[in-house]
Amino acid sequence: MKNKLTDLNNHLFAQLERLGDEDLSGEKIADEVKRAKAITGVAEQIISNADLQLKAANLLAVHGDRFKPMLPMIESKAE
Repeated sequence: MKNKLTDLNNHLFAQLERLGDEDLSGEKIADEVKRAKAITGVAEQIISNADLQLKAANLLAVHGDRFKPMLPMIESKAE
């Protein structure tokens, strides 16, 4: 997989830096705010998905493979 959560973190900080640019005019600030809202909306979904994957992995770690058939999105790299 190409994208990692660290990449998301980098994008969020880059957007924060753009929002903090004191040289932006009113129109450009408005554009950056719209862009920031779009980025954070997507970021929330990515984080929510990662949280769900972590919960599923934790379920397997705690309860073993008993729940694995019900969690087809959990793949083992060894398989």
